[in-house]
Amino acid sequence: MISKKVLFKNSVLHYKIYGTGKYLMLIHGFGEDWRVWKYQIEALSKYYTLILPDIFGSGDSENLKGENITIDDYAKGLREIILAEKIQQFSIFGHSMGGYIALAYLAQFPEDLSSIGLIHSTAFADDENKIQQRSKSIQFIHEFGSLAFLKTTVPKLFSANKSNKLMIDSFLQMGINISKNTLIQYYYAIKNRPDRIDLLKNATIPVLFISGMEDTLVKYTDNIRQSILPSTSEIKLLTNTAHIGFYENPSLSNNVILLFLQNHIAV
Repeated sequence: MISKKVLFKNSVLHYKIYGTGKYLMLIHGFGEDWRVWKYQIEALSKYYTLILPDIFGSGDSENLKGENITIDDYAKGLREIILAEKIQQFSIFGHSMGGYIALAYLAQFPEDLSSIGLIHSTAFADDENKIQQRSKSIQFIHEFGSLAFLKTTVPKLFSANKSNKLMIDSFLQMGINISKNTLIQYYYAIKNRPDRIDLLKNATIPVLFISGMEDTLVKYTDNIRQSILPSTSEIKLLTNTAHIGFYENPSLSNNVILLFLQNHIAV
C-alpha cells in the first residue's frame, strides 16, 4: 500500500493506493477514515486498484480551510488525486456522506467516471425534519465535543438485533482524533447539499445501491425509489443490517460490489 498526498485550497489531502487493475475510489463517511474499508481492501484489490482517501479533516488529512465549505468542495479536492495520478476513468463508491461526495463528483466531472456506488447513501436532499436534526447535532458537538457525539451516534449505525460492542469500539477508534470543527463543517456541508435526483435520472453510467433494511438514517424504501431512475442500475438490500453493511456484513457486500463491477466494468 502506497501513501500519497495532494494539495487543495492550501489543505493537504492524504490517500492510499493499493491493488492492481482498473481504478476504484472508496470514499468513507462521517466520523470515519479510509480504514473503514478494511474488510474490502483484500477482496477488491485482487481485481481493482483502490484509491482510499481520507476526506479533509479525517484521518491524516487537514481540515479544509475557508468559509461555507460544500460537498462540491470535497469532490473537487478528490479530483486533485485523479489529476495527480493521471487517471482517465474510474469508478467511485461512497458510504453515506461519501455517497453525497460521489454524487457531487458525478455532477461536476461526469467524464471521469465509469460507474458510481451509493452505499447506505441517498440522492435526496435533507427534508426540514432532517435539517433540524443536523442543527441539533451541531449544537451538541459545540457543547460536548466530537468524541462524545460519536459515542452517542455510532451504535445507531449497527443492527440492533446483534451484539456489536467489539465492532462499535473498533469503529470509534477512527473518530478519536476528528475535531469538533471538522464534524461541524461536515454537517453544514451535508445539510446544505442540493437534491441530486435529476442527476440519477440522467445518469449514463451504471449505478449501484446498497441499503440496509434496518437503516434508520437512509431508508431502504427511499433507495428502492431511486434505483429505478438511472438507465442502468442495481440494488441490494441487506437483511439484519443497518447503516454500515459493508462493515457488519463484509463478505456479502464485497460479493455485491464485485459482481456489479464485473457485470458493468470489465476487469
